[in-house]
Amino acid sequence: MPDNKTPVDPAAPAGTSNAKPGLMSLDEALDRLLAAAAQRSITEREEVPTLQALHRVLAEEVRSNLDVPPADNSSMDGYAMRAQDVPVAGTVLPVSQRIPAGVVGAPLAAGSAARIFTGAQIPPGADAVVMQEQCATVEGTSVRVDAVPLPGQWIRRRGEDIAVGSTVLTPGTLLTPQAMGLAASVGRAQLNVLRRPLVALFSTGDELAMPGQPLKPGGIYNSNRFTLTGLLQASGCEVKDLGIVPDQLEATRLALRSAAEGVDLILTSGGVSVGEEDHLKPAMRLEGRLDLWQVAMKPGKPLAFGAVHRPDGSEALFVGMPGNPVSSFVTYLLTVAPLLRALQGRPVRPPAGYQVRADFDWPRPDRRREFLRVRLNDQGGVDLFPNQSSGVLTSTVWADGLVDVPALQPIARGEMVRFVPLSALLG
Repeated sequence: MPDNKTPVDPAAPAGTSNAKPGLMSLDEALDRLLAAAAQRSITEREEVPTLQALHRVLAEEVRSNLDVPPADNSSMDGYAMRAQDVPVAGTVLPVSQRIPAGVVGAPLAAGSAARIFTGAQIPPGADAVVMQEQCATVEGTSVRVDAVPLPGQWIRRRGEDIAVGSTVLTPGTLLTPQAMGLAASVGRAQLNVLRRPLVALFSTGDELAMPGQPLKPGGIYNSNRFTLTGLLQASGCEVKDLGIVPDQLEATRLALRSAAEGVDLILTSGGVSVGEEDHLKPAMRLEGRLDLWQVAMKPGKPLAFGAVHRPDGSEALFVGMPGNPVSSFVTYLLTVAPLLRALQGRPVRPPAGYQVRADFDWPRPDRRREFLRVRLNDQGGVDLFPNQSSGVLTSTVWADGLVDVPALQPIARGEMVRFVPLSALLG
């Protein structure tokens, strides 16, 4: 996967191409996409309730105005005491008070113990907690301590998690469930976040039909619309769905103009293969600018990149992806998802992959870099989906990751390969 090299400016005149003769590497294609995104980073902010901040991108630093925990407290149900009052196992102490969580106990008298519960504040004078499993009640009012405590035992100290004034979350953080909990732990009911990326989505092709409609001869259901909508939502985007656009030049131009209004990115599937008869390429060149790339990746290869002009002189970025469903899916994960992360000012790093054993043979490698649909097995290796065709959408549901195969590199059963979980590509 790419690192962040010096990017190439994609702003070429309409109808020209930045692509070098032959195939463009995936790294170079991604560099160009990220360069364009860096010029259009989202800066608009909004306040949202912390409870509704999942998968939003934090726009400001979150600092703590308190210590967490705010006071020494017990990490066990048991008895609080002075360690010096229990010199030997079996010492019996009177129980002077009961301290549940949320109750502040009285100072602990010397030679006594306090019944205490997890999360309850340690009473002044106590310096240890003995868990209830190591204690026994004696005559209802005393406790026999069957283990000699050490000072500090089972006590969570004030500020041991978060010290007052410390930064707990930084700008650009993708807010996960645990990040939401961390913000709540320092009292933040609202968070300042970047607005969501707004992406316009449409498909071209008179052969396409929506589920629930009858299929005409030669027709297919528009699965890409559903896959891409789900992928965009998983990337934290708002989707402006323009549906299926008829195969007409004026209809395509109108769709592009409508799509460009107020969005950060226009995303389409189909109609980007070199030499294909369609109206998307001429419409894009009339409404903006377009480069047609041939990327050295499989599945995938055709990728269109450009921008649609707006009346005010600004632009909406445009990415046109291949129409085959697996090609569209993989191309999104490897190019569009990083682009969207860059638009939100999030760091774009190579996805977290690791070495696993190939429990399959791949004797006929391609000249392009390949991304094979695989699934982890119970033996610590990965199995290959038997049909790696770019039209077999079932492979994307069966798989839980991709094997990243360099060009012209065969794989023999038992060799180590680089496995990238699908979850890492969407994170």
